[in-house]
Amino acid sequence: MLNESNLHNYQNAAVEHILDKSHCALFLDMGLGKTVSTLTAINKLMFEDLDISSVLVVAPKRVAESVWGAETQKWGHLNHLKVVLIAGTAKQRREALSKKGDIYMLGRDNVSWLCGQYGGSMLPFDMLVLDESSSFKNPKSIRFKSLRGVQPSFKRVVALTGTPAPNSLQDLWPQIYLLDRGERLGKYVTRFRDEYFTPGKRNGAIIYKYDLKNEAEQRIHDAIGDICMSMKAKDYLDLPGRIENIINIPMPLDIADKYAEFEREQVLQLFENQNVEDSISAVNAAALSNKLLQFANGAVYDAEKNVHVIHDLKIEAIKEIIEDTNGKPILIAWTYRSDMHRLKESLKKYKPRELKTDQDIQDWNDGKIRVLMMHPASGGHGLNLQAGGNNIVWFGQTWSLELEQQFNARLDRQGQQNVVVINKLCIKGTIDLDVIKAQERKAKGQDGLMEAVKAKIEKYLK
Repeated sequence: MLNESNLHNYQNAAVEHILDKSHCALFLDMGLGKTVSTLTAINKLMFEDLDISSVLVVAPKRVAESVWGAETQKWGHLNHLKVVLIAGTAKQRREALSKKGDIYMLGRDNVSWLCGQYGGSMLPFDMLVLDESSSFKNPKSIRFKSLRGVQPSFKRVVALTGTPAPNSLQDLWPQIYLLDRGERLGKYVTRFRDEYFTPGKRNGAIIYKYDLKNEAEQRIHDAIGDICMSMKAKDYLDLPGRIENIINIPMPLDIADKYAEFEREQVLQLFENQNVEDSISAVNAAALSNKLLQFANGAVYDAEKNVHVIHDLKIEAIKEIIEDTNGKPILIAWTYRSDMHRLKESLKKYKPRELKTDQDIQDWNDGKIRVLMMHPASGGHGLNLQAGGNNIVWFGQTWSLELEQQFNARLDRQGQQNVVVINKLCIKGTIDLDVIKAQERKAKGQDGLMEAVKAKIEKYLK
């Protein structure tokens, strides 16, 4: 298990920044460890300084449900922290609020509901953490207005994001306001615009683009520099060339029950009334694995090659990842063609493209593609894609260690200017975890597959 001594120097600097500034921001690239740095600071403030007693973390739904709680279990100095998830029905959320905890996790879509529970007045938390604070970049949004009203509740506020101004420096005003209530950039967004911008493009009387005044960018940075810590991954030489994140996605109870029954049926269908040792072959092991991997991805083929969609857990997770990267290109590894079609449909507002031609490669490297989809077996070797981005998402997992390594090497190669972030979507309680464990052991594809399948067979046929 990791402990505090395993933190990088820049992460320790982030911890000190939070300790020193009661209201502050960490503008850190994805993969630089914003979560563990913030948790370490929370632990010190709560149990060493006795400065706070409860923390509210507002985050994207997936992050709220799985990331923070999982992070406390990875680090020895944090695993005593009690994390309470405020989620589910209104009744379940109210029950969660009544539980004793150190950190209360709230999906950002429930912010106005939470504030409403207390009549829009003071909330019972000492500290507020806005994970992906760029979610509050719209001053007209209900979530911003709700938090603005209760901001004085907190003696400490921390904003976390890798992209504080994804579209324009105008996006900074709401985020900074939630820290200092207008002390640095003004109390009103209209005055902020007047101070730092000039009207640009119009549609009649409506201004839909503002241009920065001369030296305004530097003036904005100077105004907020005392409370904002900014880091780019490429600036830190002690970082590895790439960072791998296992994104554990919990299954709702009804889907978990379906998976357990599906797994049992598939095992019994292939191996019932047969000797286990005699029955395992590469062919039937692969057949069983494919069915279970399809279920984990959310859609299963039947004998006639018809597709039956079961859930969209990974689809929803990948939408959040795309939103959280705020415009940065993403390369998606898909396994089954049904998954590729579902991704194309679900992500159509980002104009996803399947890599097929040299023009696709050129457009990706020229920054013209936001979401590029590629099958590991068709694009694993020889393609230079490092100029187009540094973010990979494995939608489905592969038993082939070679394919996994070669696919990642399309971005993690000479000429890459940024730390490559590899996100693997793993549905908890499914065969996804077996695949990832096999990859971590560097097991050859067939060896890992056979080990996992044999364990499942013995589970049902012993």
